[in-house]
Amino acid sequence: MQQKSAAPSDQKSPHHHVQNVSKRFQDLIDHLRSDIEKIEEPRAKAMFETSAEVLGGLKKAFHDYETENEPAWRS
Repeated sequence: MQQKSAAPSDQKSPHHHVQNVSKRFQDLIDHLRSDIEKIEEPRAKAMFETSAEVLGGLKKAFHDYETENEPAWRS
């Protein structure tokens, strides 16, 4: 039976995961905003823009965690 190799130390660090998730948030924000230009239905545009804004807030919360800033909702 083969032993599992130890996980690299960067995979155990929350900062590694925070950076990965933040990048995915930004990719999705960019995708949503580019799709707004491609669709015409006003409700769909509003939903995409709202989704991009919410994800932007989540990305900021992750950034605040990473930089150890006090989150805006706690001030």
